[in-house]
Amino acid sequence: MWETLDVYFLLCLAVSTNGLYKQWIPDTNYENKTNWDKGVVPCGRDKAVFPAQRKVSVYVETVHSVQEMRLPVDGEFFLHSGAGFYVGGGPEPGCGAGVTTQFRDSESLKWFDPGLWQAADTLDDLERGRLLFAVHEESVPCQYDNVIFNARSSFRVDTTSATRTIPVKSVSVFGETYDSKTEFSQYLGSRSGQLQFHGSSVVTIRKAGCDDVSGCDCGNSVNHDVICNHVKCSPLTCRKPLRPMGHCCDVCGALVTIRYTTGFNLQTYRQRLQNLFLIQSAYNSVQLGMSKVFRSKRLMGIVPFGASAEIQIVILDRETGPQSGTVAEKLAQELLEDALSHDSDLGITEVELEASSGSSSDNGLGVDAGVVVGAVFGVLIMGGLVSLVAVLVHKGIVQMPKIAMPSMPSMPSMPSMPSMPSMPSFSRFRNKSDNGDLGGPLDHGFENPIFDKPTMFPTVPSLYGTEVDNSISMTQSGVHYVNPVYDENETDI
Repeated sequence: MWETLDVYFLLCLAVSTNGLYKQWIPDTNYENKTNWDKGVVPCGRDKAVFPAQRKVSVYVETVHSVQEMRLPVDGEFFLHSGAGFYVGGGPEPGCGAGVTTQFRDSESLKWFDPGLWQAADTLDDLERGRLLFAVHEESVPCQYDNVIFNARSSFRVDTTSATRTIPVKSVSVFGETYDSKTEFSQYLGSRSGQLQFHGSSVVTIRKAGCDDVSGCDCGNSVNHDVICNHVKCSPLTCRKPLRPMGHCCDVCGALVTIRYTTGFNLQTYRQRLQNLFLIQSAYNSVQLGMSKVFRSKRLMGIVPFGASAEIQIVILDRETGPQSGTVAEKLAQELLEDALSHDSDLGITEVELEASSGSSSDNGLGVDAGVVVGAVFGVLIMGGLVSLVAVLVHKGIVQMPKIAMPSMPSMPSMPSMPSMPSMPSFSRFRNKSDNGDLGGPLDHGFENPIFDKPTMFPTVPSLYGTEVDNSISMTQSGVHYVNPVYDENETDI
């Protein structure tokens, strides 16, 4: 329905300090023949019909003659100076015998349809048709962009989305720019605002611009599915189609991913690409879009642990068939070599290239962030395990191995058995019963009267005679050898 411009030299900076200018393409102007079902503007012998139950806002630029006009129940006409209508004029060249023509339904025009917007770096570029290329998410106004509705046109747009609000930097309607949230909210509440904007989401003004020299995120990823519902993808012929972040379709061309340090300036790098490469005649057919994106990071490719900021450069060309994407890949290779040669000057740490021909390269100019994060996580996990074991040992849940000390010399007729080191055990969960696994009493081995408790000392005469009984004394505090030289009856001095 809406004609698009063929643009051969394109460059997109998703978010600059002042934001881009994105203009709504369709309109509801009376003089636009695409707004009428017969494809022509009604003339003096025609009947112009506006559906009764449809809300409409119509801009009229000149004077028109009609045979009859049927108006809607709820609508408005904006008449330019000198514009108007009259009935029953004389014959008009090319008017014909007269037909009934109906104004098209404008309810289906959606804010998040990327095909209904065009972008430029400045207002002058917008007027001159120097338009920009961007992935689908960034074709729709981003949170730092200036929204333009043509000063001499009317419109009706459905703002329904996945969020309650649609933040933008400013909105211009009928030549008046609203950069205050309060003022624009008042306009939305007016009769004209209600006819022009409808839907479940509200367009709001956020005056803050992007203050990051490396660029800012567009913010439309939350509405990715809503945007892609309006996009129809074309069949491709390249060997390995690519899917840029923020785009709804696979493409033939090349992707360059840049990882950077604090010294990287997106605006400066953009100008470098334009002055060194895009001015070359060999790349007149190239479409290039550059923006900041956030890619999810995963530990060992599985566990997500945040996102890393990257600069994504999407490069397409107008080639078809087997040659599709070849010019774009050539330019991408030159950008890669340039980044590797001037990495320290540009603040670039790593560059990755992917091409639809199947070739790719990953040139790291520093330690990969994923490797660093993986190592840090490994150290933290090991430290956590050590701390856990220490706590369990401290609480007595786990007992560490104990090495038995050599036993005291035993009697000649009672050789001691070698001690074995004990194994770790979970004392809290140990079965305290004396019964064995088979249900019977546990065998504690032979009794050693020297080391048994006093209560278990035998009441029968000593096995070794009185000599042994007289030389060993059993008390509550332990076992003592009696020194015959010492006389216990002596009084201490």
